[in-house]
Amino acid sequence: MALDIIVVMIYTAGMLGLGWYGMRRAKTHEDYLVAGRNLGPVLYMGTMATTVLGGASTVGTVRLGYVHGISGFWLCAALGLGIIAINLFLAKPLLRLRIFTVTQVLEQRYNPTARQASAVIMLAYALMIGVTSTLAMATVLQVLLDLPFWASLMLGGGVVVLYSTIGGMWSLTLTDIVQFVIKTVGLMFILLPVCLYKAGGWDTLVAKLPAASFQLTTIGWDTIITYFLIYFFGILIGQDIWQRVFTARDEKVCQRAGTAAGVYCVLYGLACAAIGMAAHVLMPDLANPNNAFAEMIKTTLPDGIRGLLMAAALAAMMSTASAGLLAASTTVTEDLLPKLRGGKQSSLGTSRLFTLLTGLVVLGIALMVNDVINALTLAYNLLVGGMLIPLIGAIFWKRATTAGAIASMSLGFATALLFMFLDGLEANTPIYYSLAVGLVSFVGVSLVSRKSVAAVKLA
Repeated sequence: MALDIIVVMIYTAGMLGLGWYGMRRAKTHEDYLVAGRNLGPVLYMGTMATTVLGGASTVGTVRLGYVHGISGFWLCAALGLGIIAINLFLAKPLLRLRIFTVTQVLEQRYNPTARQASAVIMLAYALMIGVTSTLAMATVLQVLLDLPFWASLMLGGGVVVLYSTIGGMWSLTLTDIVQFVIKTVGLMFILLPVCLYKAGGWDTLVAKLPAASFQLTTIGWDTIITYFLIYFFGILIGQDIWQRVFTARDEKVCQRAGTAAGVYCVLYGLACAAIGMAAHVLMPDLANPNNAFAEMIKTTLPDGIRGLLMAAALAAMMSTASAGLLAASTTVTEDLLPKLRGGKQSSLGTSRLFTLLTGLVVLGIALMVNDVINALTLAYNLLVGGMLIPLIGAIFWKRATTAGAIASMSLGFATALLFMFLDGLEANTPIYYSLAVGLVSFVGVSLVSRKSVAAVKLA
């Protein structure tokens, strides 16, 4: 175990070192928020993939594989297909806008009030994205290092807050590419083969697991559809993803490297689901399926290699945690703070300060939440339920109005919260009802309110 801790400490020091190097490259406000809009295909592919493949995608998909079999991959598949869609169909016009946040599109189509209302929803979403992966980091460190939960959370989350604060998007990009390599090697080329070997091979999985574990729809069509409503559409409108799109050098980088990142996400989901299936064979009576990933690392790998996999797990989680953190602070500094300061735009120093403050908020929330998939679902329910309808309307419907957009955002957001409270975070009803209420209110209020303006052109 001592060797494992040394490996993890070396990895952590490396992340902080890259954060410091990123600080040296982040010389302007644009460098800090979108890496100077100058990433090539290798860096772009790595940072795009690692942004979505975090704690819920890793720990959560292994858990889904443990419970449902190979069909647990649908969570990552929905994310990956969303990545492909945004890079093929939206990246080109988005790059032309030269903006920093999703909500700036709403301001162009409606007015500043719509931008600020949507920024509140986007802030809630981004904070919970950061919380999700911070929770996952704490879960892994707690099991593998035998630390108290709060200490594990502060250790992993504190590193992310520090390197994100000092270097912004450049730090995130540089750490993301290293994290991409580490988790690819660690999870797909070490942990997956070892788990299958320890379980007796694929034939043993077939013999010991029920036939339903090998069917792609065992998780249920309702869950698959819900994953697409939440995660596929969430990718299309998420600040953390748009902010990565804005870092690309040109649309060709987005289309080619972004598509490759999406395909990688699907393959990653299949690998994690298979690890969960092997865990079910080796540990059929595991009390908490959320711990399947950490327990497989702890029980199947030797010292040193186990440390590398711990680093791979942290890599997956740190990348998404940092993306959510920077997305949240960017929403504050670009959308909310200027309103309070009479229109004065934020400086590089202000962005760093609010990244730090946002990070402290993320750590505080993470201490009060305890399930990674539930936290991710909460984030995407709020985002899609509150933002999808008015954002699509801003692009495609000429009769949409500011009043309709604000009504849709407010009622959709409130409906999602209500049904998550009534039916639970794992229920499908919050996203269905919030979208229905958001659509009806958007169309109804727009039709009876003032004359509309032209739609934003994203083509």
